Amino acid sequence: MLDTLSVTQYSTYIKQIFDAEELLHNIKIVGEVFGLSKSRGVAYFSLKDENCMISCVCFNILQANELNDGEKVVVCGSPNYYLKGGRLSFNVQSFEKAGKGDLQAQFLAMKAKLEKQGLFDQSRKKPMPKKIETIAVITSKDGAVIHDIQNVAQRRDESINIALFPVKVQGKGAENEIASAIKKLSSFDQVDVIVVARGGGSEEDLAAYNTEVVALAAAECEKFLVSAVGHETDFTIIDFVADLRAPTPSAAAELLTKNKSEQKNAFSRLAKAFESEFKRFYEKKSFALEKYSHMLANLTDSFLANKNFELGMLDNSLAKISPLAVLKRGYALVEQDGKVVDKAQKIMLKSNISIKFFDGKVIAEPKEVDDDV
Repeated sequence: MLDTLSVTQYSTYIKQIFDAEELLHNIKIVGEVFGLSKSRGVAYFSLKDENCMISCVCFNILQANELNDGEKVVVCGSPNYYLKGGRLSFNVQSFEKAGKGDLQAQFLAMKAKLEKQGLFDQSRKKPMPKKIETIAVITSKDGAVIHDIQNVAQRRDESINIALFPVKVQGKGAENEIASAIKKLSSFDQVDVIVVARGGGSEEDLAAYNTEVVALAAAECEKFLVSAVGHETDFTIIDFVADLRAPTPSAAAELLTKNKSEQKNAFSRLAKAFESEFKRFYEKKSFALEKYSHMLANLTDSFLANKNFELGMLDNSLAKISPLAVLKRGYALVEQDGKVVDKAQKIMLKSNISIKFFDGKVIAEPKEVDDDV
């Protein structure tokens, strides 16, 4: 019976086998790069052919920067068994390009074909609706995509409706489900916008979105269509056909919603600014009104003073020519039958005469007298 091995003993034994096998050192492998990611100058990716794939890592900074998803390459290196993680990977020391991979070549061919047909023309893009109440999302019912879109959209606008149309997002038949969903939602009056979304992945994972059937369905869609497939660095055929491309599903939710809290804050700031401006306007006009009121009062006082002075002058002038002023100087006013008598010969003996003095009048009876008297 074999002795029991610890995990460390077993892992060390496997590593020693790989390290000791000279035929596995500095070997060359040809395959297609996919699932490439880079971090701090290190490239992590898979190398695949039509049947199998292996995990690779490249620590050569200069070489790692030259790697691209979808390329066919010949890598040179050795297998390495990572004891702590229990993982086998191929350490790439160098590589040389061997042309485009099959998926990349298919992508470029489809892109050229559809571009020639005018499906990417900017003139056929529809404008975003001004009012968006319901967003239909074509994606998997599982995973984080639909939840990310719902969380972002409803955080920004609680009144927005997010309707899920579940489909396969990769694998056999995924392209037909996606195309069928686009066609069905295109005729729904309740839907304002359609978002075709999924998370990131390799070229193989995103292959459904690079098909002609999905591209044609997107081009014929009567609704405003947004493509939110993969990460910001991922590009698929539907990105070029859609009315709008969002770099991520979450970004699509932001682009299609208005931040109600920001709108409320903006309105509040506007109201405060209006109130402050109105207050300044009122204070300015009140000051001006008070200033003009003082000016009007002063002008009125000055006008009245001038008129009072002129009235006094007229009063003095009238006083000087008034009959009463003459009577005060010892003269008397003689009247007979309501008429002024200015000559003695005009006095008639048949009626009395009135002699008016300053302080009163007397009635006298006229008598004939000699002219010599």
